[in-house]
Amino acid sequence: MVVKKRRPFQHGYNSLTELDGVHKEMMLDTGIVLLGVGESYECSLPLERAFLLIQGDVRFFWEDHTCDAVRRSCFDEEPVVLHVPKEMPVKIVARAPSELCVERSKNEQIFAARLYRKRDVRTDIFGKGILDGASTRSVRTVFDGEIAPYSNMVLGEVINHPGRWSSYPPHDHPQPEIYYYKFFPHQGFGVSLLEDEATIVQEGDISLIEPGHTHSQVAAPGYAMYYIWMIAQLPGNKWLPTTRYYRDKDKWLLEKDVKIWPEKPFKEEVHA
Repeated sequence: MVVKKRRPFQHGYNSLTELDGVHKEMMLDTGIVLLGVGESYECSLPLERAFLLIQGDVRFFWEDHTCDAVRRSCFDEEPVVLHVPKEMPVKIVARAPSELCVERSKNEQIFAARLYRKRDVRTDIFGKGILDGASTRSVRTVFDGEIAPYSNMVLGEVINHPGRWSSYPPHDHPQPEIYYYKFFPHQGFGVSLLEDEATIVQEGDISLIEPGHTHSQVAAPGYAMYYIWMIAQLPGNKWLPTTRYYRDKDKWLLEKDVKIWPEKPFKEEVHA
C-alpha cells in the first residue's frame, strides 16, 4: 500500500502507474493529461482506454465522431468520459486549459466505443441518514462490471463532503485500486487510511491499494475532497457494486437504523 505524493505535472501525458513498469502490481496504465489552449493529445494503443474530463473544455475525436465536452467543476458536475477498445485512434483538442485522467488496460475483446455524457453517469449518496452523517459522500459510477461487463476496468469518482468519511466502513476487495485526489479549496487535505497506516493526502496525490487491504479516507473539515477511483478487473472475478468486504468488528455499522453514542449510551465491557 502506497500513497504517492504529488509532483508538478507537465503539459501532455504524465504517467501515474504503468502496466509493465512502475507500480505494475496495480494492473493498469493510468495518467494525467494537461492541455493548454489549442494543444492536443492523440492515442492509438493496443489497450482498452478511458478518458475522463476532470476540468476544462475539449473536443473528442474517435472513429467518424466528434463531441465537445465542457466541465467547469469536478465537484459540482458529473464527468464526460470516452471509453474505447484497443487500437482505436483518439484525438483530444483543448479549447481551454484542461485536465483529463486516462485509464488503460489490456483487453483483447473488441467492443463499441461509448461516450458517457454527464446524464449517463450514475450518482449515489452513500451514508445519508446514518452515523450522524459522518460518512455522507457522493459516489459517481461511470462504468463497472455491471454497466460494462466487456471491460477490464472500473471507473468512477467520489466527492468526500468536508469533514466526512468515504469508503467507510473500511472494506477490501480482491482487485487492486487507485485513487487520484483533488481538493476544494486547493490547499485542502485529507487522510488516507490503508489498513492501520494513516497518511495525509493533498492535491495531486494518489493512493495505491493492494488487493485484500482495507481502505477508507476522511476529508478535513472545511475542505471538499474529490478522488477518481480506478479498479483493474481480474479474470473471472469482476468488481461489482456488491464487491466490498467488511471486517467483522465493523459490520454493526451497516445495520439499518444503527445507534451510536450519545444516542447509544455507554456500557462498560469487562474483559477477563
